Amino acid sequence: MAYRKTPAELARLSSAREHLIQQATDVVAEVGWAQASVNAVAAAAGIAAGSVYQHFPSKAALAVEVFRRASGREVEVLGEVLRSPGDPVERLTRGVEVFARRSFERRGLAYALLAAPAEPAVGAERLEYRRQYRALFAEVVREGVATGVLPAQNPEITAAALTGAVGEVLADPLADPLAAAEGDFADPLISELTAMSLRCLGAVRGSTG
Repeated sequence: MAYRKTPAELARLSSAREHLIQQATDVVAEVGWAQASVNAVAAAAGIAAGSVYQHFPSKAALAVEVFRRASGREVEVLGEVLRSPGDPVERLTRGVEVFARRSFERRGLAYALLAAPAEPAVGAERLEYRRQYRALFAEVVREGVATGVLPAQNPEITAAALTGAVGEVLADPLADPLAAAEGDFADPLISELTAMSLRCLGAVRGSTG
């Protein structure tokens, strides 16, 4: 009969795996994908490098899981904002602002998710999550067009343009270690970003009452 792990063993392994993912996320946020070696992650987690492979078959597999967890949370938060009650234009504006502010709260991780050089497996995940962001934006743009608060347009194209523009605007400030990510620096940038988003939509700030 094949050996089966006890519930206690499974719980211990699950806890160890979650701890490893969290530590790997912190390492990526600190040094980026390229420098987040198995040895660096293992050291942060307080385990031997070989123990990492008890949970993930490769560094790439661990990196993909880190990306999925972190990006999945950002998609979830954006979805909550964009699907909240209120005018479509107001929700889109709030969504862009919340996304930007969360990015500045953890600049290193946000840059890793948005633009930092990464191995192909992470790059493929990045494309998939960009599609999810686009789908969320398109849903609200479509609603705005249907209700007349936005001019006629192709929601998919607008959503793709908006997703790309937001990432492009944020990438350099997030990557620059000398940039002040708080207060006087972040607020004007976010204000300009939301204004640009309204122009992309064909909306005017304050036009929805």
